[in-house]
Amino acid sequence: MTVVITGAAGAVGTRVVRRLERDLGEIDIRAVDRQAIGAGEGIEVKTIDLAVDDLTSVFAGATTIVHLATTVYPDVDDPSADELELAILRRVLDAASEMGVGHLVVLSTAMVYGAWVGNPVPLTEEAMVRPNPDFGWASVRADVERLALEWGQAPERVVSVLRPTALVADDALGQLARVLHAARIGIAAEGDPPVQYLHIDDLAGAISTVISTRFDGVANVAPDGWIPPDSLADLEGLTARIRVPSWAARAFAALRSQAGLSPIPPGIVPYTSHSWVVANDRLRMLGWQPDYSNEEAWVVSHEPNALDRLPARRRQELALVTAVLVLSGLVVGVVVAVRRLRRR
Repeated sequence: MTVVITGAAGAVGTRVVRRLERDLGEIDIRAVDRQAIGAGEGIEVKTIDLAVDDLTSVFAGATTIVHLATTVYPDVDDPSADELELAILRRVLDAASEMGVGHLVVLSTAMVYGAWVGNPVPLTEEAMVRPNPDFGWASVRADVERLALEWGQAPERVVSVLRPTALVADDALGQLARVLHAARIGIAAEGDPPVQYLHIDDLAGAISTVISTRFDGVANVAPDGWIPPDSLADLEGLTARIRVPSWAARAFAALRSQAGLSPIPPGIVPYTSHSWVVANDRLRMLGWQPDYSNEEAWVVSHEPNALDRLPARRRQELALVTAVLVLSGLVVGVVVAVRRLRRR
């Protein structure tokens, strides 16, 4: 087995390389990225640009391609990056076809289901793909799924599409988790949906599982269950938040984004108001088991502080005072930003 990993220098890619070495033993791993890759002994390293360089020599002899390289991020709305993301995927698919690669693994997101009123709890893979249309990152991931699954319609090809929920790592939130957290504080939309957090090592384990089983299809990646709103409030402790209708939260997010005051895209707001938690039964049937629960993933990604030791009532009082101050500061900031935009 020869596995090619694109985006191998990234946070997920480096963990996938280590996981495959541990789980699959005697396989050939080819790590590909534009940046320098600090791979271990015995790992073949290729430093190339997927957008312009020849890919056929990189994919020659490969049995599986794990496509992790990306140009799009949840906190940046860039149509040109969206186009580049899909253009690179098409180049990968064309080169894979030419080299006779039989298995492709791509990362999507649980956000492709969308955050809608009436979503079942939890969502299974049979649910419709309908990301909220003004959150570009989720829409691009749905396009990635579509192109990959179309490529996999040939009888000799297998495509594994993974839909992880919000990623975290030790002492750090992933980009999506950071955006979601930022959208839930300050001026926040009404609604308290359950949430899920996936440790990045468990995602690497899921990728290893679909490679070893040559899984063909779509699978959600999340720990068992979810964190209810009350439990999340207990975990978060002091949180400054002013509740407003969804349209108002979106308007504030748009103003802050346009003024460069915040990386929160307006399209993320529904994902903080309506449930989009997913079931992991399909992946578990393949033998995958998460090492971290939702709560454990949240805890290891957050460093404790002095406020965590305060009584709940005292934290609520402090949160209310802080929320009022945050609201006042945001209003002033928006007014200043609007005036600057008018002067331009």
